[in-house]
Amino acid sequence: MTSPLISLEQASSDDGPPLIAASRLSNGARVTQRHHHTRGQLLGATHGLLSVDTGNSCWVVPATHAVWIPPNVVHGLRSHGPFAGWSVYVTETLCTDLPCQPCTLAVSGLLREAVTRASSWGEGSLDEAQTRLAGVILDEIRILPQVALGLPMPQDPRLLKIARALSDQPGDRRRLEEWATWANIAPRTLSRRFVAETGFSFTEWRQRVRMLRALELLASGRSVTAIALDLGYDNASAFIALFRHMFGVTPGQYAPLMG
Repeated sequence: MTSPLISLEQASSDDGPPLIAASRLSNGARVTQRHHHTRGQLLGATHGLLSVDTGNSCWVVPATHAVWIPPNVVHGLRSHGPFAGWSVYVTETLCTDLPCQPCTLAVSGLLREAVTRASSWGEGSLDEAQTRLAGVILDEIRILPQVALGLPMPQDPRLLKIARALSDQPGDRRRLEEWATWANIAPRTLSRRFVAETGFSFTEWRQRVRMLRALELLASGRSVTAIALDLGYDNASAFIALFRHMFGVTPGQYAPLMG
């Protein structure tokens, strides 16, 4: 388990600034066990994938998006690979008109820059300019589109082991039978339980985690062909076809929309 970005005491207090932003860069993966606090939290990564656990559900989100956790909701997270990420903690009294359920938000350039600025503030009271910028962050949480982009994680420890490995390395091309052997589970059981626990077949789940990583790589400016090869496809055409099927546009058409 890794240390929190701010103390649990700060995250559970209305004292101090009404909005606290923090960021961290580490060479290792970040794992935060389930916990809760009275402040609402918006969390995201600057690169890579995050698995966010809200008790009743667990899903994977890419760096192009963030997760809103309302006050007092039990949650935990883990990064897949080295962690570079951020969180915004909002005092409970300011959360009344923010989303009342955990949700995934598309991160705007404005929100990203505002959070970067806010994370440089100290722990004292906010001045007039900082208060205005905090209001911008709250407005963005309030109005940004909620997207059904998260990918559910299985709960069976054997399946979860596979899902985490694929989230770490979406381009891993091992066949289902090889994954089953690796996780010590029968292939038929793997197939059946993956559908039961995630709503997707193993193949569909793997395709979707690849597409989530593709969003991150597109945002970084990587070429479509390079992304396709990184994610285990033999050629760009297969990757483009699946991307269009999932998002309704080609990767080339999607990239400018990510602004």
